[in-house]
Amino acid sequence: MPSTLRAVSTVVLSCLLLAGCESAPLDSSSPSGSVSPPAASSGAGGAGRAIAVGAGPQKKYTVQQQPAAGTCHYRYEKREPLEDPACTPGAVSPAVTQANLASTICRKGGYTSGVRPSTYVTAKEKKLNAASYGFTGSMGDAEYDHLISLQLGGDPNDARNLWVEPADPGHRKGSGVNNLKDPVETKLHTAVCSGKVTLAAAQQAIATDWTTALSTLGLS
Repeated sequence: MPSTLRAVSTVVLSCLLLAGCESAPLDSSSPSGSVSPPAASSGAGGAGRAIAVGAGPQKKYTVQQQPAAGTCHYRYEKREPLEDPACTPGAVSPAVTQANLASTICRKGGYTSGVRPSTYVTAKEKKLNAASYGFTGSMGDAEYDHLISLQLGGDPNDARNLWVEPADPGHRKGSGVNNLKDPVETKLHTAVCSGKVTLAAAQQAIATDWTTALSTLGLS
């Protein structure tokens, strides 16, 4: 009798172990049977972080809340000012896609004037954003800049896509806005509309670092 009980117990234990194994199969491709985490999704540029999608063009824009005063900090690349990626990571407009370039940013007659917020809105946002970045220079020489420009499908009034961009090094005080980021945006726009680079690649490059965007895409 004892030997019979031991035999039955062994069979029952074996079945329980087998059932447990079937309920949690091992991943043979992972060391020690661990389950591999899912692959991270790519962003707008394909290989970088995901870029947020904003609300897009609005019939009536409202003043957007800005980061708290003093919480944003400029970076500098060869003395050129760059945004704080924690405060201004960039945001794209859902109204502009690779499929509709001809009817949006690449259309004849222009696109940006029809989606740009009024100065009534942006002037208030600019003042608040200057406080966010601790900017104390001449407001007339600083641009309230779309990190991903409107001509590259950047969102018109998402706070994540706008920052007070200081003047370039050597800029003559009081001479108004004039910075090196603007021609970079224009060259990227031309490249996108001519099919040299994709919209997503241009957006990703300029959101990452506008000073290296052209060289990153082989356009410099």
